[in-house]
This record gives sequence, structure tokens and C-alpha cells, in this order.
Amino acid sequence: MTCFVGLFCFAGISHAQFKEDIYSQDPNIKPSASSKADTTNAFSFKKYFGGLSHKNPMKIGTMFAGSMILPGTAQIYNKDYWKLPIVYGGIGAFAGTGGYYLHKYSKTKKAYDQWELDKAAYEKDFGGTYTVPMPELDLQSKKTGTWLMVGAGLMYWGSLMDGVVNYQADEHPHPGRATLYSLLLPGLGQIYNGELYKVPIYWGGLLVSIHCLTNYNTNYQRFKNIHNEATTSANYTGPISGETAKWYRDVYRRYRDYSILATALVYILQVIDANVFAYMHDFEVTDDISMNFEPAIIAPDNAYAINNANPISAQSAVGLKVGLRF
Repeated sequence: MTCFVGLFCFAGISHAQFKEDIYSQDPNIKPSASSKADTTNAFSFKKYFGGLSHKNPMKIGTMFAGSMILPGTAQIYNKDYWKLPIVYGGIGAFAGTGGYYLHKYSKTKKAYDQWELDKAAYEKDFGGTYTVPMPELDLQSKKTGTWLMVGAGLMYWGSLMDGVVNYQADEHPHPGRATLYSLLLPGLGQIYNGELYKVPIYWGGLLVSIHCLTNYNTNYQRFKNIHNEATTSANYTGPISGETAKWYRDVYRRYRDYSILATALVYILQVIDANVFAYMHDFEVTDDISMNFEPAIIAPDNAYAINNANPISAQSAVGLKVGLRF
């Protein structure tokens, strides 16, 4: 569940576009007007559809966001056209048959709910035994439909993963790909970056958080039901009072919320970790630490503020520049 929540959260922020050149820019070069405009209008439908028609390259973030909205667009961009029938046929078949079985269950559920209402009204008005047979719930159709919908979700997830795997990148590891790997499957970005030792750490954090979440939620539901029964039923004779159940209910609800927060934080942290370490994979720290001194001309601050092409003037001073290499 956390993965799918993360996917839809990512759809809203995917316009960041994985700036792969962030660590290769020259700080002395002024950005052009077009590059400034690109940061404010990062997602362009013109560029998106141009990429689908292979008129211009498409960034992996744009491809992924488009494929989330319209499954199969990643396969179109990657020129894997033969996969489109599999994607659409699989999602359509699973979702269609799943919807059919869930509709069958829904009809029996409506009949059962109506029977309960009729039974309560009859006993209230006449006081006798309601003799109409109780309709059966089609629980097998509910189970079948639920699993078929899970299959449709897995086909959708697989189409996204396939698009990321087959995206043609010009560097390895590619930061955008590492980020999306961890977004789709926690720990996969770390494996892609060659940092296998991090996988048990993040998976351990997720498993512990999810275990606590399940345990606390189970106890929260238990004491919630006890409290409701103790405060609404005059015939309640349980060993736990309503006030005690209320105290435990609130405690376990608070711990459950903490577990949800912990699960989300671990998930987000491993996504950020995959992105940052993919960016920094070629960052070198040398043992050759040295310091050098050389003369320098110090120009006044206003010379740079007014963008003077020749900042050296009569107000300039002679100083000493210290350089530290590490």
C-alpha cells in the first residue's frame, strides 16, 4: 500500500524532472533564458507528445508520469510496441472480470442488507419471528473479484517497471532510474547502485514498522469494539469497563499512527538515498590534501553587483588567495 501511495504522490511532483546535470554545471556560466523557463515549465505537453512520436528525447520522469496516467506510453517511447496488447489486454481482462465478480457480490450484499432491514421492521411492528429465509452472501465472488483486481494492479505496476527498465540512459547509475526503482520496489534502487548492504537495513525498517502497524491496528480495533459495546449495550457484562477500553483504544490508535508515520519515513528515506547516491557515484575524495597560496586582485562588491565586464578598477586591492584541495 505504501508503494502505491508513494507512486501517486510522485505523480504530483514529477515535474522536478530529475536534473541529471545538476553536478556537472559550471557555476561561472550564466543560465540562459530558455533554461530558466525550463525550470518553471518542466512538464510540457508539447515535449511529452513530441517524445512519444520520437521527435525529441524524453526525460525518464516525464515518461514515468505519463505512463502512470496512460499505461503503455512508456512502451511506446521505448519502441516496445509488441508489449502494448499485453499491457492493455492484461489490465483490461483482470479489471473486467474482477469488476464482474465484485458486482455479483454487491447484488447479494444489497439483498442481505435489505433482508436485515425488513427483519428489524417486522420484529418491531409485529413482535413475531421473521420467517423469510436469509439470503446468502456470495463471499466466493468477493474473494475472486478482489484477487483479480490485485492482478490488474500488478499488471499496471509491471508496465511502469518495464518502462523504467528499458529506458535508454547515457550514464550508469542513472539517478532518475535509481529513484524510480526504489519508488516501485523498496531496496531495488540500492541494488541498482551496487549498495547491497543497505537493502537489509531498509527492508528491516519497513518490516518492523509494518508489523507494529498491523499489531497496533488490531488492538485498536479490538478495544474500539469493546468500548462501543460497553457504552451502547445495556446487557454488556465483559471484564473490561468502557473507560478502560477507551484508554487502551486511544493508546493503540496513537501508536498505530506513529507506525504509519515510521513506515512512510523509511520508504521515503530509501527513495532519497537511491537518488542521492546515484548522483554522487562518481564523486571522489582524494587522500592528496594540499593547500596553495597565490596573489589575487580583490574587486569591490559593487563591481559584480552591476555585472561589470571588467571589475578591476582603482578601488581594487591586492590580496592573497588560499586554495585547499581535498
